[in-house]
Amino acid sequence: MSLLRRRFVKQSVNSRTFLQFLADRSFSTVKIPSGRRKTTEFDKLINEAGSSGDFETISAAFCLRSTAVSRGKNAYDILISRLCKLGRIEDALIVIGDMSNGRLGLTPSTFHPILCSLTRKNKIEEAWRVVESMRSKSVPMDVTSYNYFLTSHCYDGELETASEVMRKIEEDGISTDSRSYDALVLGACKAGKVEAAMAILRRMEEDGVTVLYSTHAHVIAGLVEGGYYAMGLEFVMAYAGKDLGLDSESFGFLAGKLVKRKRFGEAKIVVKEMVLRGLRMGDELRQFYERNVRNDDDEEDDYD
Repeated sequence: MSLLRRRFVKQSVNSRTFLQFLADRSFSTVKIPSGRRKTTEFDKLINEAGSSGDFETISAAFCLRSTAVSRGKNAYDILISRLCKLGRIEDALIVIGDMSNGRLGLTPSTFHPILCSLTRKNKIEEAWRVVESMRSKSVPMDVTSYNYFLTSHCYDGELETASEVMRKIEEDGISTDSRSYDALVLGACKAGKVEAAMAILRRMEEDGVTVLYSTHAHVIAGLVEGGYYAMGLEFVMAYAGKDLGLDSESFGFLAGKLVKRKRFGEAKIVVKEMVLRGLRMGDELRQFYERNVRNDDDEEDDYD
């Protein structure tokens, strides 16, 4: 498939406007703090309000902070991020319009929370309209922005559509990164093409690209879901002994997958290997070991 033969290099993109301007809002219920405050205090208030979902307090704190720092870009970025976590995408876009009118420096990272939120919800058309808005404001796409689209398509196993995103990346001359490859491996596994996923993984290693733990997890999941249990163990063993963190994640992930599929025989083998290597286990795997593996080991010791 063209996606798998494509050379993983370069990208960049831009957009058209579809923002609205924020109507006046009333914050009469929020008490304005007396005395002079540091901007970090307002940042803390914005973060706390965002965690609790208190949009009115977020907005009020933002307005106060903006006054304190003459509408600094950092205050806007914080507000946009919090609004996206609350699912208030339209309000986040309006804030960007305010930033643009105030001639603050818009960067790709300003749009990241919006693109991330929309692509996760599979609102791809809306996300591309945001890209058009970026273009109209002379804000280029970066690799992180593209990765949101790539991951969304690959998660659904849409390799042809993901291939189109890769084409845009190449045309825009932006280098791909570990997240880009991770998405491609995920996409190949979701489409049932585990061999292709492993080929991409080898390509990452050849090109010196850092391989994420999640990339290994995608391959393990693909092998188990395809019924290739022995190959799953072989794959994990092939990378064992190089990275303790990776070993704990990979062996544990494989064992957990096997237990869920009731492949208890294979799961026991993996868990025993974890014990031999001194790898940490999660609570569920520890319970599985105590109930199904420890007694077997004790009986073997008694026999010896």
